[in-house]
Amino acid sequence: MIDEEMARKGTSYRVHYAKSAMKNLVRAYFEEAKWFHQGYVPSIEEYMRVALVTGAYTTLATTSLVGMGEVESKEAFDWVSSDPLVVQASSVVCRLMNDIVSYKLEQKRGHVASAAECYMKQHEEVLIEFQKQVTNAWKDINAECLHPIEVPMPLLLRVVNLAQVIDVLYKDEDSYTHSGTRLKGFVTSVLLDPVPIANEKTKQITI
Repeated sequence: MIDEEMARKGTSYRVHYAKSAMKNLVRAYFEEAKWFHQGYVPSIEEYMRVALVTGAYTTLATTSLVGMGEVESKEAFDWVSSDPLVVQASSVVCRLMNDIVSYKLEQKRGHVASAAECYMKQHEEVLIEFQKQVTNAWKDINAECLHPIEVPMPLLLRVVNLAQVIDVLYKDEDSYTHSGTRLKGFVTSVLLDPVPIANEKTKQITI
């Protein structure tokens, strides 16, 4: 088990941070479950406070660092747990790109109110506004990576790579829910039919 391995390496604190992030995620899920059963549609501000957590981005970012090795320190876990700008922005990308393409289907099958419905209570032009917020979030992510000060670049790339996954999954459609369409082709091209890469020194083709 991962906690036993971390204990053997003297890095048990990493598992503590991962468990803490998971507890926060479960608490937020419970909050959404209460909204759903009560038929409650929160304000967009109230919704985003909870939904940025239930997007699971912070949890994934934290747990992805557990096994990174020596580059990962307690200070790095303190950093990711403090909700830094790059994590905030990536969470916005995750939440809004998901809601933009999936909210209609989710409401048909029974789901807590999405960002679109919460926002429509107060504003118009929902999707245009959300696209602007996603664009601004990417600007924040890029700015954080151009001048990495708080943590080394390999740690920032873990956060950024997760955001890039979201961009692939929810670009124009919900490929996560409908995984048999575009996403299947992506997985096939990476794992089954990878592009050969030429080794510059030996000129050999490797997969």
